[in-house]
Amino acid sequence: MVSTVGILGAGQAGSTLARAILGAGHDVVIANSRSPRTLDDLVRSLGPGARAAWAGEAAEAADFAVLMFPYAPGAVLPVEQLAGKIVLDNNNYMPWRDGQIRAIDAGETTVHELRQQQLPASKLAKALSHVQFHARPQVRVPSDALPALVRLARPAGAPDRTALVVSSDHPEAVELVTELYDRLGFDTVDNSPLRESWRSAPGTPAWEASFDGQTREELIGNLALARRPRVTIS
Repeated sequence: MVSTVGILGAGQAGSTLARAILGAGHDVVIANSRSPRTLDDLVRSLGPGARAAWAGEAAEAADFAVLMFPYAPGAVLPVEQLAGKIVLDNNNYMPWRDGQIRAIDAGETTVHELRQQQLPASKLAKALSHVQFHARPQVRVPSDALPALVRLARPAGAPDRTALVVSSDHPEAVELVTELYDRLGFDTVDNSPLRESWRSAPGTPAWEASFDGQTREELIGNLALARRPRVTIS
């Protein structure tokens, strides 16, 4: 397993993932859209093994990278620095936030295929996209205040271990994500290729079950139940 993970996006999701990855024994290089100096407090709170960098520097230093920000058609990404590397895409298509994208609404492509087009020399995988990085919406017990990425994590073989999806056109990316999920405390369901990534998108059965987690068998069933939404294309 690689030792340095580049996290591009330092909001709640990116910082939560950084803590989890550091806890799994890896180093983290984290970047946002501004100066690394704006991440000084975050890096201090993360502790040893974490440092901030410009996005291009983080991509260059990473053994693999995780994109923790929404897709945008005109986004400028560190394409050269990520060339040949596995890149995990945490993004979800949310028209209310991102605006409508006609090709996605028409079922012609997925947001992750569009991201792969932005990084043509990288090996993209949809990953970490249907586990919550914040507290449960309704807190029932104290542990519900933890992000689901932490709250639902279990050791291998635990009877209540939950599973997460990976979708990719690259088997080596699926293999890496499977090992990462295991280190973070989750089983894996391979929902490849990338064109099938819509099956765990917001509004699908797999997404709705993500707040409290689902076993591997439940996740496989929920992926099979997914239906493409009917979207009015303006």
